[in-house]
Amino acid sequence: MLIISVKDVSVQSRHIHAHSLLKSCLRLHGIAYETDCGLVRNKYGKPSLETDCGVHFSLTHAEGIAACVTSPFECGIDAEPVKKYRPNVVRRAFSRGEQEQLEALDSEDERILLFTRLWTLKEAYVKALGIGISYPLAEAEFDLSDGSIRTPIQDFTFRNYLVCGERFSVSVCYSNKK
Repeated sequence: MLIISVKDVSVQSRHIHAHSLLKSCLRLHGIAYETDCGLVRNKYGKPSLETDCGVHFSLTHAEGIAACVTSPFECGIDAEPVKKYRPNVVRRAFSRGEQEQLEALDSEDERILLFTRLWTLKEAYVKALGIGISYPLAEAEFDLSDGSIRTPIQDFTFRNYLVCGERFSVSVCYSNKK
């Protein structure tokens, strides 16, 4: 299950808003968040339900957007506004193939959009793994050149959504294994 909310809220309110989305998602699974179970964090900071209810989740929030995904399998989600191309991040965290995809684009707007889509896919993947950005991000490689998401990463399914007229990129990663 995926819930996306586009809402301009203060920095302080983003966290609260994302957790309200989590409560809504869990309610649809018959779980009363903070009553039936609370949250625990792994050593990298990834939150999970303290009681094994058969539901995994991931949250994200950024300027103007919050999203939550739940799944019977490990999952990760990331959402970002499409607004800035960051060449230093590309050099450090993108594979050579991803860099070539970006360099092949003629338009700065297309480059910004592809950069954000690739970045959110990487973030969703490392969130699903539960290890955060300690993972070598350049090894999480994606090819979006033909309109689909191609990757050598095994045992995971990826989705990318452009929402609000391509104002935001939302990427979701689901493990295919329990």
